[in-house]
Amino acid sequence: MVKLLVSTLVKAVSGRNCGQRELGSTGGAMSNAKTENSKRFPLLPLRDVIIFPHMVVPLFVGREKSIAALEEAAKNNNELFLVTQKDASVLNPDREDIYEYGTVVNIIQMLRLPDNTVKVLIEGKYRARIDELESSPEGYWANVTKCNNEIADAVNLEATMRGIKGIFEQYVKLNKRIPPELLMSISSITDPSRLADIIVAHLTMKIPEKQEILEAVDVEKRLRLLLEKMQGEIEIINVERRIRSRVKNQMEKSQKEYYLNEQMNAIQKELGQKDEKSEIQEMEEKLAAKNMPEEARAKVAKEIKKLKSMSPMSAEAAVVRNYIDWMTNLPWFEYTTDNNSVEHAQEVLDNHHYGMKDVKDRIVEYLAVRSLLKEEGKGTILCLAGPPGVGKTSIAKSLAESLGRSFQRISLGGVRDESEIRGHRRTYVGAMPGKIVNALKKAKTSNPLILLDEIDKMTSDMRGDPAAAMLEVLDPEQNKNFTDHYIEVEYDLSKVMFVMTANDLSRIPGPLRDRMEIITLSGYTPEEKLQISKNYLLPKAVKNNGLEDYTVKMSDKVALEVIRGWTKEAGVRGCERVMSTIARKIATDVVKKEHPEGKVFNVTSKQLPKFLGPKKFTGTDIESESQVGLVNGLAWTSVGGELLHIEVVTVPGKGQLQITGKLGEVMTESARAALSYVRSISDRLGISPEWYEKNDIHIHAPEGATPKDGPSAGITMVTALTSAITGIKVCQDVAMTGEVTIRGRVLPIGGLKEKLLAAKQAGVKTVLIPEKNVKDLNEVPDEIKAGLDVRPCGHVEEVLKVALDLNQPEKFMQVVGLTVLEGDNTGGMEVAN
Repeated sequence: MVKLLVSTLVKAVSGRNCGQRELGSTGGAMSNAKTENSKRFPLLPLRDVIIFPHMVVPLFVGREKSIAALEEAAKNNNELFLVTQKDASVLNPDREDIYEYGTVVNIIQMLRLPDNTVKVLIEGKYRARIDELESSPEGYWANVTKCNNEIADAVNLEATMRGIKGIFEQYVKLNKRIPPELLMSISSITDPSRLADIIVAHLTMKIPEKQEILEAVDVEKRLRLLLEKMQGEIEIINVERRIRSRVKNQMEKSQKEYYLNEQMNAIQKELGQKDEKSEIQEMEEKLAAKNMPEEARAKVAKEIKKLKSMSPMSAEAAVVRNYIDWMTNLPWFEYTTDNNSVEHAQEVLDNHHYGMKDVKDRIVEYLAVRSLLKEEGKGTILCLAGPPGVGKTSIAKSLAESLGRSFQRISLGGVRDESEIRGHRRTYVGAMPGKIVNALKKAKTSNPLILLDEIDKMTSDMRGDPAAAMLEVLDPEQNKNFTDHYIEVEYDLSKVMFVMTANDLSRIPGPLRDRMEIITLSGYTPEEKLQISKNYLLPKAVKNNGLEDYTVKMSDKVALEVIRGWTKEAGVRGCERVMSTIARKIATDVVKKEHPEGKVFNVTSKQLPKFLGPKKFTGTDIESESQVGLVNGLAWTSVGGELLHIEVVTVPGKGQLQITGKLGEVMTESARAALSYVRSISDRLGISPEWYEKNDIHIHAPEGATPKDGPSAGITMVTALTSAITGIKVCQDVAMTGEVTIRGRVLPIGGLKEKLLAAKQAGVKTVLIPEKNVKDLNEVPDEIKAGLDVRPCGHVEEVLKVALDLNQPEKFMQVVGLTVLEGDNTGGMEVAN
């Protein structure tokens, strides 16, 4: 009974706190409640401020309706109702423009100022809620209901009050705008409602947040809200203090560095170690004197302006200074005058290089056209393709010397990032221009000769394809507007002469290869190597090894013995190493035995093993006697021509074909095509069809660790298969090259000069080539063809009649009808009489 009575009493009191009535209450009850709690006051709307109970604060009132409300209040016990506007910009607010809760205040003092505004000192009394609002031209009136404070659990309330006092003490320590004396008055307050209202008046909070606390009638709820707001404010103040501390430390550091730098500059000036001009002044003078495009000039001027406003020691200032330095040191509109003399170019090229007729002729043609043109033509793009060591890089240097142009070499081997060509954007740390712009800066001219070395060795990965970036560089129609990511303005490359070198043209993308004028350099013949060794390599080795005061002689016979016995390559790098070895041996002998200056050293054949060791290569790579199933093929590689042996054996089995020697897909297909052709002529060879079902065939290319591919070994495989199946021996002084079809036709091949050179060096006497390659024999030097019996062949039958060791070649493949017996592959076939 007691609990029920108390609960009912609490509900009744709760319903009367702010004049709220139960929905089911009668009109008489409503009238009584309004009479007891509701009062009528003049209303003054506030802008950007909230007044809490117990606050004493001055206000400046200027609106006419607000002044009228003050005057009415002065007539009625100096009581006034204050409520805050939701939008401070509204001049005459309506009911929806103001909050529902406000504060009834008492006017302590009121003073009219000369500008017709009124200064009023007020004191908050209690919370109230608007029931009715009347608006008239004279002012606002409101019927308001007093909100009584609700207190539920005294123990929880006391604990919350202590927590608030402790948090507020921290807040006062952090916020210097609150006087410390306030803590003394706060600590003595025991009324929880008064405590909350006094504290919230001193907090820095937004209007909606303060309004939320004003509307909290329940004291415990009001204290909890206040506690949360204060904790949030303390966190914000701590973050602000940390930020201010960091900024202050950074500013102090920058100011210290600036002060020390200024002191250092002053000391250097006193010592005469520093010019009076500032760095920025030097940049501006350099820019004014530089001849460059307007776009680039405006860009640099903008960067200099940006640099003026930066701290000299900041990281970004270093980036800007580096950019300005690059832009002002590039050779904009700076060109050298070409020497278009054909005679001078021919003299320079002949002095530096032996042979290389095609390259020299193309250079002379270029200079001849340049001398006839009134205006300078577009930049030339040459590609020198050939095996290593044939002089591709050195001919480019000689070309630059003959033209009188600056020479710059860019190595592209292993380049896999597109930014290596176009440069890195300045947003990256350590950004730099690409290799092209870097070469122009080193050349100090905009029309140098740039050698793009090993362009076939470029690769690509996730960072881009540098070969694609080279498309713009090497296109005369596009490179006049070349843009590097670092300099961010266009640069004209149309006057640059690009020369590229490559070993394997197949590794260069088609669109890039299409922009080049390709000049193929073949390997040197022994006679050419002899002349190069005598006239260039030996004198160079003597000079490099300190033997200039002595005479080193070597006869042509000894030089050829060195070339054939210790080198085997298309170029002359091996020859250069061998000549340097001989020179070092002689230099060692000079030092040990103290030979006088001017002594003559004649290098003889007997001394070669002492200087170079035993011979590395014999005079021949072929067998001395005819063999069954062994044929000498000819192959082309990126380092020149080579002899390629093809071996075939047959063993009893189930008709399987086995191919070994690390052959590529094309070469494997060529082997199957060769076998198909041989089977198609089995009746003419006297081979029973059942033979293939009872024997296995194994095709092998020696040196299995070396990859091999290509179709040019087709006739070699046909010959080896025919020999192995019939048992007829193959002449070992014969070598061959040519692609074969399944109908026996011989198709043309490439690299004829290199292959003939390899055959000659191996000791071959007869070389079989495709009939359609006869036209290429005109480009093969006579010294290579000398001693070789080169025979064109249009069909495989012609090849077999020459390559096989036959007593009557003209009657070969004219069978009488006899067949090779089972297990018999001795070649015992009869031919027609």
